[in-house]
Amino acid sequence: MQILHTVAELRQWSWEGRKSGNSVGLVPTMGALHAGHASLIRAARASCDQVAVSVFVNPTQFGPNEDYSVYPRTLEADCALAQVHGADVVFAPAVDELYPAGAATFVDVEGLSDRLDGASRPGHFRGVATVVAKLLIAAEPDRAFFGQKDAAQVAVLRRMVADLRLPSEVVICPIVREPDGLALSSRNVYLSAEERILALTLIRVILATEGLVAGGERRAGTLIAAAIETFATEPEICVDYVELVNWATLEPVETAVPGSLFAVAAWVGATRLIDNTILG
Repeated sequence: MQILHTVAELRQWSWEGRKSGNSVGLVPTMGALHAGHASLIRAARASCDQVAVSVFVNPTQFGPNEDYSVYPRTLEADCALAQVHGADVVFAPAVDELYPAGAATFVDVEGLSDRLDGASRPGHFRGVATVVAKLLIAAEPDRAFFGQKDAAQVAVLRRMVADLRLPSEVVICPIVREPDGLALSSRNVYLSAEERILALTLIRVILATEGLVAGGERRAGTLIAAAIETFATEPEICVDYVELVNWATLEPVETAVPGSLFAVAAWVGATRLIDNTILG
């Protein structure tokens, strides 16, 4: 497996593959890879002839008081995991490779970028859309693979790809969970033992909501109120949002229909966690 550090190297790798008739898959990540990322790499390997995994902690998607400086950086372990699960190359650029001095161009998906995580993390999706656009332009993949856990991000990126007429297909893979149900996240390492137990409240809320919908409840107000009541049993948790939305637009809906996104975000100690389910 190769480790590439420049856009020129990634572009050349992709061009040579496509020239030979190969399909190209890209798995964009911020590193600290875990089994969720591994599932994306395997999905890419199963449907593409060659696979690149990007490992880049993107500074523009972090707010001024967020965890950019301490975000886990484990490139050696990331490369080992990527290779085991089928990556051909890891793209690990320096910050100034993707954001050269004086860079002044950003991608802003208006409307969607201000909803869900974008409402509580201003500028976050601007940074995400910008770096993913850079990666898609550099790698020119046939398919780019993302996890459903970041459902709001997925909505933003789908719109960006459609609006810019980028040729890459956005492929969404299921949430991967710990045996007890906690959605895998690179930030789970921040949780203390006690906080790790509290974090299971998110999956309790998700399962309870799915149960209500299976039982015939469709009203957004009722579903959201029940979720907030469950969160209230753990006062140490600070709820960021509980929303029922149209997954394509991230706009609230009054009634759940098949394909509606039920999404939650909450602070457990100093760690912000997200989870969701696609109802129906």
